[in-house]
Amino acid sequence: MKVMTPLEEIRHSAAHVLAAAILRRYPEAQLDIGPPTDNGFYYDIDLDKKLDADDLEALQAEMKKVIKENQKFERIECSREEDIEKIKATGQERYKLGRLDDIPKDEQVSFYRNGEFMDLCAGTHVNYTKKIKAFKLLSIAGAYHRGDEKNKQLQRIYGTAFASKDELEEHLERLEQARARDHRKLGRDLKLFHIDEAVGSGMVLWTPNGAVLRTELQNFIADELQKTGYDQVYTPHIGKLGLYRTSGHFPYYKESQFPPIVEPGAVDSLAQQGCSCADLSNQLDSGEIDGYLLKPMNCPMHIKIFDSQPHSYRDLPVRLAEFGTVYRWEQSGELNGLTRVRGFTQDDAHLFCTADLIANEIAGCLDLVKLVFNTLGMADYRVRIGLRDSDSTKYVGDAEKWDRAENALREAAQTLGVNYSEEPGEAAFYGPKIDFVVKDVIGREWQLGTVQVDYNLPERFDLNYIGADNEKHRPVMIHRAPFGSMERFCGVLIEHFAGNFPTWLAPEQVRILPMNDELVPRAREIENLLKAAKIRVTVDAVADKLGAKIRKAELDKVPHMLVLGKREAEEDKVAVRSRANKALEGTKSVNQLLAELLANIAAKTLPDPKD
Repeated sequence: MKVMTPLEEIRHSAAHVLAAAILRRYPEAQLDIGPPTDNGFYYDIDLDKKLDADDLEALQAEMKKVIKENQKFERIECSREEDIEKIKATGQERYKLGRLDDIPKDEQVSFYRNGEFMDLCAGTHVNYTKKIKAFKLLSIAGAYHRGDEKNKQLQRIYGTAFASKDELEEHLERLEQARARDHRKLGRDLKLFHIDEAVGSGMVLWTPNGAVLRTELQNFIADELQKTGYDQVYTPHIGKLGLYRTSGHFPYYKESQFPPIVEPGAVDSLAQQGCSCADLSNQLDSGEIDGYLLKPMNCPMHIKIFDSQPHSYRDLPVRLAEFGTVYRWEQSGELNGLTRVRGFTQDDAHLFCTADLIANEIAGCLDLVKLVFNTLGMADYRVRIGLRDSDSTKYVGDAEKWDRAENALREAAQTLGVNYSEEPGEAAFYGPKIDFVVKDVIGREWQLGTVQVDYNLPERFDLNYIGADNEKHRPVMIHRAPFGSMERFCGVLIEHFAGNFPTWLAPEQVRILPMNDELVPRAREIENLLKAAKIRVTVDAVADKLGAKIRKAELDKVPHMLVLGKREAEEDKVAVRSRANKALEGTKSVNQLLAELLANIAAKTLPDPKD
């Protein structure tokens, strides 16, 4: 029996109270599972009626009645035969019998009863329902049974619970902020990206505004890479299956990849031989026939670039960088705006070095990640070291090399001066990794940049360099991506800034607001002057009141507004207004304004906290 924390017990108990309320209102409902989560709890139910917000409110009221009855949570243990009968007695066989089969035969099976409700459950719970003092039902969503889209879609009711009402209110406030910052909504409002079912779920279309955001981030990283000795490369979106068999990505991870593309003519030839689709799949897996794969990773192609010419120890390190697009088959229920997609671009780089250069190269990678986070005001982060699980068979390579790689990352993490944790089982299949977990302005954590040490892929691809002894030696490979993926990073960044990007990232940096039609020509002159200095600027030439123009610029989250009246035009000035300051900041000459804008952009100044 797992012993839960006090907060987990409250949330787990609240899930049971929710299930009891569901059966009071909908006796025909079939229950699946209702665990506590990091942020609350949920219960999955099979019910013909589609629940809505009114039903949620009614269920919350019913939960309050159950809690007021102060029902006791009682643990009941019995034999397997008795367990089956108990489940049948509750009328909940459809899913609960399957969940019973998941429990190992040698493990004690238990139920928990509160009032008239009894549920298959390992526990633990609070003693009485009145211990649940602060809870709220939040939303309803679809969820496939056991997370498999081949199974029936159930209704998942989400809720949260805390030890006190104050903690609940603080959490609800954070949720409200999260809704306001939702990158999917802001992405539409600010015209940053579009996802169209005609193109494909999880496939991002970057609109002009979003393309500016992404390009500025790429240019920022590219400039830093040039300073630190990286070489830019480009690789195709598709590669032969044999390449990914050698790397180990195929067929072992084929469930998370797009299906292979068979060479032209191979399907017809196999059909003539009477081969089925299953035969075709088996022959692709075994290598009897060849095909191509939408690349799930950039590293095998970077390896081939390194291996395309001989290297001496004097050439190392070799640092190859690419904004490379890769493709993963994510379940449709897991797709989420920019943060979970099927096609994404990694700010990827692979470093090939000698063993004695590992510490220095890792330090350089970590410095780059820290520079990215500090520049973007994301300095609150922790480090997670993903290690291999010695009991798992998913990892390739010998234990000695894994130990060396893991120790190298531990030593590097100790130099960062931040908290770090070690998590067995979280390594990539070819090597351990450091992940940066960033906390945004409302306290949510996101896994972003990563650095990985790899002794194994150089072995699998038989890479070598000529050492000082004129003998062949195996290089060590380091994988690193400060952003992780451009899509996910931009999604996090949109929410972190709530769309109020710093001037250097803002798709539209300046908007000129002429107070009447007669001032539009002068506004155009200022616009051309700023454009010549590569400022992203527009003129709101619509015949509308100034207040309406200001409101629209604020909604569009333009960092700088320049109000142009008759006096300003005569004096070659503009009245400056920022989105963070509702009052005018005073008038400035156009040249003074331009100098300040360029300095702001060059310094990558962060937005005013009042944004």
